Amino acid sequence: MGERPVTLHAHLVVARPRFTLDITLEVAAGQVVALLGPNGAGKTTALRALAGLTALSDGHITLDGRALHPLPSERRPIGMVFQDYLLFPHLSALDNVAFGPRCQGASTAEARRTAAAWLERVGLAGQARSRPRQLSGGQAQRVALARALAVRPRLLLLDEPLAALDAHIRLEIRSQLRRHLADFDGATVLVTHDPLDAMVLADRLVVVEDGAVVQDGRPLEVARRPRTDYVARLVGLNLYRATATGRQAEVSGVLFSVSEHLEGPVFVAFAPSAVALYRNRPDGSPRNIWQAGIDGIERHGDNVRVHLDGPISAFADITPAAVADLDLTPGQRIWASVKATETHAYPA
Repeated sequence: MGERPVTLHAHLVVARPRFTLDITLEVAAGQVVALLGPNGAGKTTALRALAGLTALSDGHITLDGRALHPLPSERRPIGMVFQDYLLFPHLSALDNVAFGPRCQGASTAEARRTAAAWLERVGLAGQARSRPRQLSGGQAQRVALARALAVRPRLLLLDEPLAALDAHIRLEIRSQLRRHLADFDGATVLVTHDPLDAMVLADRLVVVEDGAVVQDGRPLEVARRPRTDYVARLVGLNLYRATATGRQAEVSGVLFSVSEHLEGPVFVAFAPSAVALYRNRPDGSPRNIWQAGIDGIERHGDNVRVHLDGPISAFADITPAAVADLDLTPGQRIWASVKATETHAYPA
């Protein structure tokens, strides 16, 4: 099976007095690409530029071989789901979904037939007459998705589509959204803060920091090999720049044994759960062992996360029983170690 053709190719440059977005995006037909990044990275600016709601300072947007950037927003073949859905409060769910086809020239009857079919596809045929205030958050999200897809877009833009949902329904709606995106044959760009949303919904992750792409790859590749502190925190890894010689890498003066054989600049990564703590220096090899101060202690799921400061700052996840046994307190000096088999290196 060959590569899917590129449906969307965009070079987005938006220059502002104190910030410049400059990224390139390629999305294939039927593919979902998630834009991830911290607040202020430029994710929503990129989405608004694709939609024609923010003007480009430079660059281009090509969709199915057609230049979109000269076109006003209303003439672009796009559908958009905003974070707060922006449903028309005075219209029923049916008429909210029918609004797009009506704007494209369909008769009222034809637009309502299209809308009814989409509401049935998203499981809301019984809510056709309901106004937005009568809908739950999950129902409103599905109406907004149906409205975006009813205009038969070639590009679907999703801005934090699950952020407004309560945690207890987020899992169900995420699963439903994944199924609808799998049936969509155009290009999809999703903006999210949530790594789980990105991992579940996207075929590819594009990580944006300070207006630039810092990492681009399949979710598993990004999770296994983060290239910035932000991505490492996102996927729950400790990450360091180091210099490797064979199966050894030096991080801030501490020598680590690693699983891979490499030479030169590398990243070294290990999970907080791989870090063991000791009151006294453990016996054995001097590698993968360092002394640190305890900068903080907090609950982290069923475990306790210990913040370590020193030559190597790190997170260590240990059990509450281990905290009591070691009698850990902030400011205390402690020894930390991580097994070579759980310490991974890859080219920087």
